[in-house]
Amino acid sequence: MASQHLSRGGIALADAVRELYAEGQTDYSLEPIVLVDAQGKPVGRIDNGDAVIFCCRRGEREIQLTEAFTEPGFDRFARPEFKNLTFVVLTLYHEKFWNLPVAFAPEKIQDTLGEIVSRANLRQLRVAESEKFTHVTFFFNGGNNQPFANEDDVRVPSPQGIPFDQVPELSLAQVTEQVLRGFDARYDLIVTNFANGDVIGHTSNRDAKIKCAEAVDARLGQVVRAAIAADYVVFVTADHGNLELMTNPDGTPHVAHTTNPVPFALIDPRATARVDVRDGKLADVAPTILSALGVAQPNAMEGAPLARVYDWGGKRRVLLVILDGWGIGKRDDTNPIFLAPTPVWDDLLRQYPHAQLRAAGDAVGLQPGKAGNSEAGHLNIGAGRVVLQDDVRLDLAMQDGSFYTNEVFLRAIEQTKQRDASLHLIGLLTEKSSHGSIDYPLALMKMAQASGLRDVYLHVIFDGRSTEPGSAPALLEKLERQVDEIGVGQIVSGVGRGIALDRDGNYAKTKRAYDALVLGVGEKCLAR
Repeated sequence: MASQHLSRGGIALADAVRELYAEGQTDYSLEPIVLVDAQGKPVGRIDNGDAVIFCCRRGEREIQLTEAFTEPGFDRFARPEFKNLTFVVLTLYHEKFWNLPVAFAPEKIQDTLGEIVSRANLRQLRVAESEKFTHVTFFFNGGNNQPFANEDDVRVPSPQGIPFDQVPELSLAQVTEQVLRGFDARYDLIVTNFANGDVIGHTSNRDAKIKCAEAVDARLGQVVRAAIAADYVVFVTADHGNLELMTNPDGTPHVAHTTNPVPFALIDPRATARVDVRDGKLADVAPTILSALGVAQPNAMEGAPLARVYDWGGKRRVLLVILDGWGIGKRDDTNPIFLAPTPVWDDLLRQYPHAQLRAAGDAVGLQPGKAGNSEAGHLNIGAGRVVLQDDVRLDLAMQDGSFYTNEVFLRAIEQTKQRDASLHLIGLLTEKSSHGSIDYPLALMKMAQASGLRDVYLHVIFDGRSTEPGSAPALLEKLERQVDEIGVGQIVSGVGRGIALDRDGNYAKTKRAYDALVLGVGEKCLAR
């Protein structure tokens, strides 16, 4: 039994990860690791005739790698010509993949804020840096990749080639400049995302988090002052918490999302008396914006305005600032927002009406008690209703057994058997990320085992966001035991999420992940 246990590949990969840690690498950015046999030949490479199931469930981070495997005429880098490769996506990452087998196809969300504003013949602008651009477009529009009529989208490149915690302001200056241009152009609705709180909140760099909060505060002041001068109503909120919690109870760095509520502030330059705003949830933001714009709320929006009895004085122009990852935390040394000099934020809370919004758990369509995330946050804000998230849909499918009877999965397994080929599972090495769970590939291994399919290979993506820093070896060792209990499958490669799931158009990173999966290029570790 011991030799069988060691043959699953997890122990070998765990040892390789520890060696890369010693060289200064981290989970998020781990360079590819590939399992090899005694002759040094890579084990479990994706080949023509095989089937691949991409077990991540999010969207924007999975696009580039999916393109590399499935897009005709793909020219970002050289790749083998697969004429008979089945590639299944867990959820629909982009409309361009409509012709791929999708295990859990999305429900199209209609009557979003963007769609209603467009129908009213109003002009809208979306501005974000590339780290969060998809959130203010694709997710904010309810999964619609195409801009609505009279919608202009501006994508500011995020810094490249340098760790984000070394540039905590990211590209916020350029984002701010684009928002200021939007005032000059007199857009009716401007939506912008300040990415810093979430991006830097995921790092363990204390000083960077404090500098991040300071930078956000300064740029927020810049856009708010300009908005007031341009007679815009300003709403400031967040999509989920993250930055406001710096350390765990044991003193270790906190680098993940939180379940904390987020702020909602209302600034009206025409206000002559204090406006009453109520506590609520993210789904209440869109109805509030529509009320300021003078546009009727559609029946599909189940949220309600946060300033119910306020007279806006006619149709107004609106700026919505989404401070990504800017939750409400304690006023102590565990909170970088409290520790940083934030005069603008402090004055905003003193001078203007504000409330708290629920941005986690079932308030945004996630499992009760689960931390919020950018996808759920922007979907709920844009939709004006609670949108059931993929993790809930998939968890329900796991609980009621329908995951195991999913026709797309069963068809892929059967096709693989008929071809006498191999099944490859690409999954995130985590138990609680918004991008996926290792439970999905494990369930698929059980399905393969039940069908009599023997050649099953698991390619893991190291998380480094929802997992604790340095936890990959322990997770691999646990995964080894789980795979061994199933009796089918081998863990044959691993690569960091920042490489495999790049969303910044850095196809050099995507190529490194692709080459590991297909060609076996990477740090070699010997199967035992």
